Amino acid sequence: MEFTEASLYEFINSNDVRFIRLGFCDIFGVQKNISVMPGMFLRAMEEGIPFDTAAVDGFLDIEKADLYLKPDIKTFSLVPWRSSNDMVIRFISDIVKTDGADFEGSSRNILKKVRQRAKKMGYSCNIGVKCEFYLFENDENGYPTKTPFDNAGYFDISPLDKGEDIRREICLNLDKMGIRPESSHHEQGPGQNEINFKYSDILTTADNVMTFKWVVSTIAARHGATANFDPKPIQNVNGNGMHINIALVHDGENLFKLKDGELVEPAKQFVAGITERISEISLFLNSVKSSYDRLGKFTAPLNVSWSYDNRSRLIRINAEKEFCHMELRSPDPVCNTYLAFALILAAGLEGIEKKSELCPPYCENSVGQKHLKSLPKSIDEAIALAKNSAFVKSVIPEKVLDKYISVKSE
Repeated sequence: MEFTEASLYEFINSNDVRFIRLGFCDIFGVQKNISVMPGMFLRAMEEGIPFDTAAVDGFLDIEKADLYLKPDIKTFSLVPWRSSNDMVIRFISDIVKTDGADFEGSSRNILKKVRQRAKKMGYSCNIGVKCEFYLFENDENGYPTKTPFDNAGYFDISPLDKGEDIRREICLNLDKMGIRPESSHHEQGPGQNEINFKYSDILTTADNVMTFKWVVSTIAARHGATANFDPKPIQNVNGNGMHINIALVHDGENLFKLKDGELVEPAKQFVAGITERISEISLFLNSVKSSYDRLGKFTAPLNVSWSYDNRSRLIRINAEKEFCHMELRSPDPVCNTYLAFALILAAGLEGIEKKSELCPPYCENSVGQKHLKSLPKSIDEAIALAKNSAFVKSVIPEKVLDKYISVKSE
């Protein structure tokens, strides 16, 4: 159901809503929130709610003027684990300046800008994600330990899989918040889980990933566990990945739908653009030191290659009937999804504009493919590539990029 400002105002007054949460994230993808009382709803919609930028990591020195949180009506949802007698609702918010203009340092606004560029070129982008996370036991004080929640493996069931009830409750709460889960299961690592939810347009999916991580962490805590999205929380076992499934649409047609068993030309150019820029944007897809402990281990990719069917390649083309797509397998869940999606989409669009040529698909015995380009092997290497990338600078404003790299370099 779609709401208007007037219908939401009526809903708030008629349903005993006690708190309105306005969520956003900093430039590193860390979620933030302010709760306002119902009487502040109209002010929030019309003017926004001011906040102290100097107290939010990544905003210091980017913008010294006042900034405001303005709720995006399309992101309205209930907070289902709160009592219906003391209802809490939540919006994801845009960050705007005093005059109402978008704040260019907001990662959500950066993604919206790239999405608008795609629209002007005649393209839209649908995205789905497969997000992995570990569950760890908490101690008697509620703090996480290093003990995995269970010792189950891939697709195991209860009682060996102790996370089954947690995943069930996560899925039920996501559904109540308007995010449709499609599957959930135990992953390969001890205490490792995966939940997949239905694809949406690129901005909605970025919002949904933020909501997803909040719900996972909240429900895990209610069961006496801590959810961990770190790319490599346990050495010598599988890390946490966030595979990104991308469908590019033009004139209502999904361009990743194969014709005569092959990609059409714009889809090839889109993939080529991503492979050409992937090393330069890796800092934003793999944003912490442990990201580089995951890449190249188990089935996580390290070399820049693509295939129609090989699940160990950086990019895999999936030709399933409902949602033909390319799967990008290097990102991990701690990234800022807005920045990651913005850079991936911009790279693909550049490939179309430049009519980039896609190399042949990777085959184990292919001649000339023994010396494949590699993704960065450390965060220091990724920082250097991003810092010197004219492409990254064309997507992310200079002050934001400087701040991001400065913090990562520390």
